[in-house]
Amino acid sequence: MARQIKPAEQRRGELLDSAQALFFERGYDKTTVNDLIQHAGLSKGGFYHHFSSKEEVLEALVERLASASMAELKDVLEGPDLDALTRLNTFLSRARQMKVEQIPQMRGLFETLFQPGNQVLYHRINAASMAVVSPLLARIIEQGRQEDRFDVPDAHLAAETILHLGAATYRSVAKAMNAAGTDEADSAADELEQVLRFQGVVVDRILGLADGSVDYVEAGFARAIIDGLAEPRN
Repeated sequence: MARQIKPAEQRRGELLDSAQALFFERGYDKTTVNDLIQHAGLSKGGFYHHFSSKEEVLEALVERLASASMAELKDVLEGPDLDALTRLNTFLSRARQMKVEQIPQMRGLFETLFQPGNQVLYHRINAASMAVVSPLLARIIEQGRQEDRFDVPDAHLAAETILHLGAATYRSVAKAMNAAGTDEADSAADELEQVLRFQGVVVDRILGLADGSVDYVEAGFARAIIDGLAEPRN
């Protein structure tokens, strides 16, 4: 029987499908390159034609997941009747909702990224996500500049700076990972929420807005994240 030859992009997509299935089911650390090869039905050479390492697969998967999330926000990003601040706050609210919904299945990735010694991998993955989100956030900020609502000299730099704030939650999220399902969950949630509220003030200042203009976090969000982390992965 002749070997089926598939387009390169299809093969790459199938590898990412396998990675998503295995990383979510077993966890990133417990999935090997050989597991990915077998699950996708590829040869070792076929794998390395597309990716140089398991870390690169994870990076590509995060980019794909981020793109899928942004596609779900298309109505917010492109709706013609929203002013910039309303668009930004709606974007942030919907993004928070999606994060809460996705946390249980993403736990296996979180367990890896927030382990001691994995900060380099965390920042690499964070950069992959930012590459997708930053241009879209910059569009919202540029709209605010055109409306004379956001006082920033450069929308793209403002977007990158705001997204880089996410890295400042690393310690608090790592603490939340360890506290999930324990008596320390409440204090970990309070700490994470405090960090996020401070970041919201920073975002207001970056955009030249009065404090409290940007709905960066809402009551109960941090606790919902921690509760999601405590749930067993499917």
